[in-house]
Amino acid sequence: MWVMNRSPAESDTTPPVRVLTVDDQEVFRLVAREVSEATPGFESIGDASGGEEALWAVKRLEPEMVLLDVRMPGLDGVEVARRLRATNPATLVVLISVEEPMDIPSAAQLADTIPLVRKQDLRPRLLRRLWREHRPLK
Repeated sequence: MWVMNRSPAESDTTPPVRVLTVDDQEVFRLVAREVSEATPGFESIGDASGGEEALWAVKRLEPEMVLLDVRMPGLDGVEVARRLRATNPATLVVLISVEEPMDIPSAAQLADTIPLVRKQDLRPRLLRRLWREHRPLK
């Protein structure tokens, strides 16, 4: 697991949205970290390579947003999303996949409460929109 230990710039008046990425593919974790860091008002605070590690990382790092791969070996993203929604309702969980949302029946069941986006669409504009439209009220 990669963890970033840096604080926001002193001139920032609003703390950045803290993003944790969970994916079994290192290349996507690197891309998601770069997208998060390139998005004004967001920062990548770490990543995890699997479901169990993700649950531990959320407890330790307390992210505001978790980008969570749907398909991972062991504890998959859909089950992790269910657990996080139950234990961390103030955390925005976003399921990510290379597949179209309608092609993932297990994730579609969560569509009312958890957004699902394609990995190839991940860009700063999408991160900002997800936060604006889906962030949980505290």
